[in-house]
Amino acid sequence: QVQLVESGGGLVQAGGSLRLSCVVSGSIFSINNMGWYRQAPGRQRELVASIPSGGSTNYADSVKGRFTVSRDNAKNAVYLQMNSLKPEDTAVYYCNVASAFYNYWGQGTQVTVSS
Repeated sequence: QVQLVESGGGLVQAGGSLRLSCVVSGSIFSINNMGWYRQAPGRQRELVASIPSGGSTNYADSVKGRFTVSRDNAKNAVYLQMNSLKPEDTAVYYCNVASAFYNYWGQGTQVTVSS
């Protein structure tokens, strides 16, 4: 059974940094895209950053220049380095792994940025 295990969320002051990690437990055939989404209270889930198996990364405009997504294919892991955090970055962050056949989601990790 495939699970996406997330870690690294927490409470941080504005201007601080956090690093989210997501490791795939189990086997996924033909992973294409890996990335992160977030959902704030009362808002729809939105793409934060994604990184395909080949090609360039993709970022939401609101996080460009502050967040960096990376992946380790050998470990089936994806990371999100978040710098210069703002209160508006507060949300539940979800790891996403897309294969040729299915879309997998992590359980979510809370990120809270205090002003």
